Amino acid sequence: MIADDHLARQRLRMWLQMLKATRLVEGALRERLRSRYDTTLPRFDVLSALHAHPEGMKMSELSQYLVVSNGNVTGVVDRLVLDGFAERGAVEADRRAFLVRITDKGRTLMDEMAAEHLAWVDELLADVSEADTARAISIMLDIRHRK
Repeated sequence: MIADDHLARQRLRMWLQMLKATRLVEGALRERLRSRYDTTLPRFDVLSALHAHPEGMKMSELSQYLVVSNGNVTGVVDRLVLDGFAERGAVEADRRAFLVRITDKGRTLMDEMAAEHLAWVDELLADVSEADTARAISIMLDIRHRK
């Protein structure tokens, strides 16, 4: 039983609005990445993760970090390697695993894309005040940490 039906319905409305807002921003970012860099959001996400971990990441670590399947990451990494933005190497302790690293070419591209991405998100969320931004972050953290 739901103790407070009105609150439950409000939470449902909040969830639906969160989804709509996320889809709106994500759609705009996908389009800008495609038109400006001829790339996809998954490629951006993988490069971003590798950029944050210059020592490299095993494929399993990369999938966990991005919260996607190994299969999804493998295809993206394959294309990034072909384009020279990432490289694969063996993991000494595990012959079955590969370590993926960002290349200098990938780092240069990611530096540029990350700066633009920041500006795009700032522009898309420009109507959200600093106080509302802090509150929204707090709410999202509360949701994520409640298990």
